[in-house]
Amino acid sequence: MKTLVLGLGNPIHGDDGVGNQIAEILKSEVSIPEVTVVEASSSGLDLLGLIEGYERVIIIDAIQTKRGEVGQIYRLSLDDFATPRHFSGAHSVDFVTAVELGNRLGLTLPCEIIIFAIEVADVTSFSEEFTPEVQRAIPEVVGLVLSELGGTDWPESRKSSHQFPGL
Repeated sequence: MKTLVLGLGNPIHGDDGVGNQIAEILKSEVSIPEVTVVEASSSGLDLLGLIEGYERVIIIDAIQTKRGEVGQIYRLSLDDFATPRHFSGAHSVDFVTAVELGNRLGLTLPCEIIIFAIEVADVTSFSEEFTPEVQRAIPEVVGLVLSELGGTDWPESRKSSHQFPGL
């Protein structure tokens, strides 16, 4: 299955760069010809060009929720994000809305989108360092992505049942 592993974030904004860091690690761990691993600092509509043409996408990103604990790991799908579907300008389009728009425009988008999100604390400081809890989550997420690529199921008890604002 043609798969894209996409690490998202800003590598100079503390914990926000965790997706990029995990993608960088995975580049040396993944040697499956059908799998491409990339890092990006994109969002919304910009992501459509990256994910188009893949059958499956695994996104790794930082998340901040109201009740999560720093370092907590979520396995999510687009259905987990309760977002209003509206378009008020190109800079305000969240990922879920962008995918819906891409589908309506007839783009060849993945039939499966998996999101591994790590609860983070600091996404505003200019730093390439992670908080200790986020740093400790990195090896686990690397293992989870590798398991996903190898077909190992994520335990049902670990899947999220929460609704989150747009990614």
